[in-house]
Formats: sequence, C-alpha cells, structure tokens
Amino acid sequence: MTKKSNRFLSGKSIERKPIPKNIGVVDLVEHYFNAYNAARLREACQLFTQKMLVPESTVGMSITGALTPAGLGGTCIVPLMKAGLVDWIVSTGANLYHDTHFSIGHSLHRGSPYGDDKALRNAGVIRIYDILFDYEVLLSTDAFFRSILRLEEFQKEMGTAELHYRMGKYVAEREKALGIKHSSMLSAAYKYGVPIYTSSPGDSSIGMNIAEVELTGGKIRIDVLLDVNETASIVLAAKRSGGKSSVVLIGGGSPKNFVLQTEPQIQEVLGINEKGHDYFLQITDARPDTGGLSGATPGEAVTWGKVDPDSLGDAVVSYLDSTVALPIMTSYALAKVKPRKLKKLYHRREEFMSLLSGEYQKAKAKKSKLKK
Repeated sequence: MTKKSNRFLSGKSIERKPIPKNIGVVDLVEHYFNAYNAARLREACQLFTQKMLVPESTVGMSITGALTPAGLGGTCIVPLMKAGLVDWIVSTGANLYHDTHFSIGHSLHRGSPYGDDKALRNAGVIRIYDILFDYEVLLSTDAFFRSILRLEEFQKEMGTAELHYRMGKYVAEREKALGIKHSSMLSAAYKYGVPIYTSSPGDSSIGMNIAEVELTGGKIRIDVLLDVNETASIVLAAKRSGGKSSVVLIGGGSPKNFVLQTEPQIQEVLGINEKGHDYFLQITDARPDTGGLSGATPGEAVTWGKVDPDSLGDAVVSYLDSTVALPIMTSYALAKVKPRKLKKLYHRREEFMSLLSGEYQKAKAKKSKLKK
C-alpha cells in the first residue's frame, strides 16, 4: 500500500520497542515519553534545554509546595543554580526554611502518610505527608534564624533578595563548619549571586521568626514593594539587552503569579512598552476550571500581557506531580546543556532598577505630552 503524505501525521512514529534495563533519563524521555502528560514533560524538557537555556535567555523559576523537605532543593534546584540554568527565583518562605534543616545538621526521614497522627504528636514527631522529623528540628532551626536576624546587619529595611543573600552567608558558614557537602538554596544563592524572592514573606516560619525579633526590639523591615520593582527590572533588563525572558513555574500559588506579574507591572502599571515573557513552562497538578492555577494557562496569561502572544507556541504545561517531574527535568537538562556563565543578577539589582526607573520616567513624560 502506498503511504500517502499527510501533514497531520508528521510527528515521530510511536514505537513499541521494549525499554532496556538501566536506561538513561535522556533516552527515556526522548524515546519513551510518547503521549499524554509524559509527552508534555518531554516537550517541557526540550523547551527548557533548546530555547530557554540559550546564553541570552534569563530564566526565572517559581517554587511552591513542600519540595525542599523531600530533598528537592539540594537534589534539583541547587544544581540548576550552580550550572547557571536558573538565574532568579521566587519561592515560598517555607521551602527556604525547611531546606535549612539539612544545612544545620538535622535529618528528615521517609515515612508513611497513614500513621497515627496522635501517636506522632505524643512522640514529638512532625509529619509532612510521608516525611517525618523530630519536633526539635523546628525549634533548632527557629533558634538559628533568630540568632542571625538579631545581628546588626539585619537591623534595617531591605527586600527579600537582600534578606536571603545575607542569611545565605551564615547558612553557608554553618554548612562549612559542620562539613555538610551539599548546599541549601540559601547558601547557593549567596555563592552564585542568584536573587531569591518570597512573595509573601510573613507566610512562613522565617517570617514568624522575623516577627519575634521585631517584637523584642529588632529593627528589621521587609520591603515587599521593592521586590515587585526589582523582579520587574530583571525582566526588563533581560529584554532590553536583546535577550529573552523565560519562566519555569513549579506549581502555582503566589510565587507563580509573582514571577508572571513582572510583565503587567512593566506594561500596565509603569506604562513601558513591552510584550510579555518569551518562554513559559509550568509543572502543575491543578486544574484551570477550579481557579487553581493562580494565573491560569499560558493562553489566559497572554490576555494579561504576562506572555508574549507571538511566543504562545513556546509554552508548555505539564499536568504532573512536581516531585516526579522536577528530578527528571533536572537530570535531562544537566545531561543536555553545558553549564552557562553565571549571570549573578543579585549584584546587578541597582543597575536594573536604574534602567526601570529611567524607562518609567520616559513613559510617564510621553504619556503626559500626549494628554496636552
């Protein structure tokens, strides 16, 4: 039978070749993730490595859910930071807090989600689904953070990127003193100059301990509005340098929106001419019809100016558990892409803010002139 040419059948043929034992992640993803959300994860891996990780692209990542208690801070996010594959981050404070347990010598353990929670409470054991650890881990981590936050260098107003950078210095020192080989997100941010923001700094144990320090006379103040403008300035600087802005969204929630709202802040609020993020990749298990995507799908994000409409084809949403998808995507990226030169965006924040302020003043003057 003569095979007819059909443009709808141009995709790679699906094979039934048995999976070999000990197959590598790259071969597994490229040859066996053929359909459904496995295919979306393959597309996400390929978008990440082929377009997002070119040298001129600036990559922002949002992180939600209890990922670091499961070890994903050290196993996935830190290696991406070290290799220059993630340039700036918006994380929940909880992820930064729980990641620090490992850095100050504590352990978290595999367990069961079906245990007797009353018995765990009586035994002084905390449960995060199937992760178990001693209650003293919380008290020790609280004490560690409060001892840092009472230092003189913290008694001022600052954004969360500066807060985390300064905290990261002391976390790195503790890791070194204890001989801990694997960095936390905070210490990696300090070492590699990756700014980490928290969109809701009061909504975590770190924020709770800052509140305790303030209650006892501390002068530390968190400027969340500075964070809004600093993150917008990072995106604007990426675009004005002739580069691209890429976003990798692990989960939803406030961090996802905080990464995406940079473009409406630039366009809608500040009136600066811009078009939206160039590349959009999200791993989520939330459904759009319940409002659970907190910023919604890439198509909806286009209507807000969050995503460049001309780049909508370069957007992938994979409806998967982040704890499954992120290790696969990380391993795939580290195997496929050479480390990029570190952008060290933390140390360029003043430069970027100057650019943002200058363009805002120009846009404001132009708008005023048109009204006359």
